[in-house]
Amino acid sequence: MNVDTMRNIDHYAGVPLAFLGTVVKKTLQYFVPPKTIKPRNVLLIELSEMGSAIIVDPAMRKLKANIEGELFFVIFSKNKVSLQLLETVKDENIFTIDESGLIPLATSSLAFLRWCRENEIDSVIDLELFSRFTALLTAGSGAVNTVGFHAFHNEGLYRGDFLTKKVAYNPHQHIAKNFIALVDALLSEKEELPFTKRIIPDSEIQIAKATISDEEKQDVLAVILEMYEGFDKEQNPVILVNSNASDLLPQRRWDRENYGDVIKKILAYNPHAVILLTGAPSEKEGAQLLADYVGDKRCLNFAGAVKFLQLPALYSISKFMLTNDSGPAHFASITDMHTFVIFGPETPALYGSLGSTTPIYAGMSCSPCVSASNHRKTPCSDNRCIQVITPEWVFNTLKFKLDELSS
Repeated sequence: MNVDTMRNIDHYAGVPLAFLGTVVKKTLQYFVPPKTIKPRNVLLIELSEMGSAIIVDPAMRKLKANIEGELFFVIFSKNKVSLQLLETVKDENIFTIDESGLIPLATSSLAFLRWCRENEIDSVIDLELFSRFTALLTAGSGAVNTVGFHAFHNEGLYRGDFLTKKVAYNPHQHIAKNFIALVDALLSEKEELPFTKRIIPDSEIQIAKATISDEEKQDVLAVILEMYEGFDKEQNPVILVNSNASDLLPQRRWDRENYGDVIKKILAYNPHAVILLTGAPSEKEGAQLLADYVGDKRCLNFAGAVKFLQLPALYSISKFMLTNDSGPAHFASITDMHTFVIFGPETPALYGSLGSTTPIYAGMSCSPCVSASNHRKTPCSDNRCIQVITPEWVFNTLKFKLDELSS
């Protein structure tokens, strides 16, 4: 299903179901008051964003250190692989929702309810920003403790009343700190309204680094050598360019020709650099159009050349990456590779990579135009926040990394 279809289902089916579910819950609680238990087997729900599976890792690690049971996760099937980069959650503790169609979505959701009871899930943290679907999954899980973001007196995005601990989403601090606030609320032994009343320091959102073997690095280097005859890892610095943005927010896309012009400048500035155009196998055609535009043998179409779980090894042997505001910026954060990330309709203050990174952001008066309050859907069809970012601007921003290569 495409993004708009899923949004429509979430609205037109989600709102009445959330209302009816709330009525049922309140009625049952009138006769059987809810009990309180210490969190043991905790489930986190984050379905739609692969990058968020990385950003939430500091919160998950804090949670694992403070519970005696198991950590579980539910995510859309196509995004599961992103959880496997850091392996914070055991593979057998991950449940996937099939989003390929309405019937698979419904059947896998029903299977999820049974899975929760089989694994004795007692606590759920809903990481999504005001999704009715995840609110319903939370309500149906059977968990005693339910934590998530609540609108309180804010207008719009009704999602029922299923939470035992309601956290105020803070649109002025990084989403990773908002995730920590959810964990704090679950672990708190006292009631607060709203949760969480403390300062969350930057030290709490330090991302863990992946462990990458020399063999894994050699496997990736062998792929590069196969595609670029004469490649020498000592003489040819590898630079990555990810020009693709997900369909979730197409306003994030920077023109292909702009990427091409930056690449030409890089190759002219460093005669030994090799540019790899990364992406999923499905993005190979678009990457080839960019490679053709550049027209240089040192610019290679690398989309689909390595498996997803080989990305940390690829990042570890590369000097830096230029990318749209999308998943790869967050995947790279688990390595030491520096990223340059082009932002437009979103802001790095909330969604910036937790790794070594330099955001490129115009900060126009209309930006950011997507947020939790508008379901991350903008009316903009003229993304000038991206268009005003020129190839010269980007090249001058990343030039210091090129200078480091020759120093």
